[in-house]
Amino acid sequence: MLKQPASAANGSTAAPSQGAEVQPLYKGRATLGMVAQRAGVSPSTVSRILNGTAKVSEDKQTLVRQVIEELGFRPDPTARSLAGGRTMSIGVLTQYIDSPFYGEALRGIEDVLHQAEYAPLFVSGHWNQEEERSRLGLLQDRKVDGIIVLTGKLADQTLVDMANQLPVVVTGRQLSAPNLFSIDFDNIEGAGLAVKHLHALGHQNVAFISGPLDHPDAEQRLMGYRAELARRDMPSDDALVVYSDFQESGGFRAMNQLLESRVNFSAVIAANDQMAYGARLALHRAGLRVPDDISLVGFDDLPHSAFTLPPLTTVRQSVYEIGASAAKAMIDLLSKKTPSTILIEAEIIVRESSRIFRR
Repeated sequence: MLKQPASAANGSTAAPSQGAEVQPLYKGRATLGMVAQRAGVSPSTVSRILNGTAKVSEDKQTLVRQVIEELGFRPDPTARSLAGGRTMSIGVLTQYIDSPFYGEALRGIEDVLHQAEYAPLFVSGHWNQEEERSRLGLLQDRKVDGIIVLTGKLADQTLVDMANQLPVVVTGRQLSAPNLFSIDFDNIEGAGLAVKHLHALGHQNVAFISGPLDHPDAEQRLMGYRAELARRDMPSDDALVVYSDFQESGGFRAMNQLLESRVNFSAVIAANDQMAYGARLALHRAGLRVPDDISLVGFDDLPHSAFTLPPLTTVRQSVYEIGASAAKAMIDLLSKKTPSTILIEAEIIVRESSRIFRR
């Protein structure tokens, strides 16, 4: 075992010999100065080795990294952020932290930020404009370096004004302003793909379970459904549309409402997978089989949708990709780069919950 050099007592330093096992000399958190003293180099040399700018021999770099590993030294993120004028944190305004939809987006954000050595701070707005505004104020008080907003009900101008203070990335809308980047998904095209798929299977009477119309995704998906019905000369009856809340329980209630109305339909499109899960349960309780009696199509392609009984046909938008793209755009803004324009494309994922219509 390498022992502390006697010369250390009189202030001099000595480097450990190559290949020797380094014995930690200190208790508690090791500092950069401790690493420098132990390796027999200056603190600035250690710092340059860490950030990859040191012009020293490979042997010296290997020695310093050996000491770093043995002492368990970790760079102090607070000190690094102060030196760079940043907190190395990104505020993320989601709507429901426990939502399977937003959870996928948060996972994408966290994975990308972790690679860039940024830490996310998550808050929920619960689809309430005042609550969203309050949470954004909380994030600003924490001196975050930028803010990612997952859709929400905040006015466009509020986001534009915020971008005057720090970088902003927002999903679920098309918005352009300095220091602000938006990522949108083609909901109209996505709903159209669901109708096209069912029409190709021979379905004519297709019901639709909509989300709340104060939600832009819900409004656009309903528009896409109606536009594709008209394009294909399929029946468009207001009784075929039921409005709900994007929750599983809402899909259950909406399907029961459709069944009680006695309106004729052979297939149902739910405006998100969560409502499709609830609708599937309501059909089961009513003694109706999916897809033998009623075909069912969801929207979002959440991870669980491939494992429902039967596996759910759905319109895919990669929620993880949306989150990851938002985080990448934020890193670009912080680096003074222009992020790439992104419109996430829709794709129909055909599984076993939809089938050819049999009269």
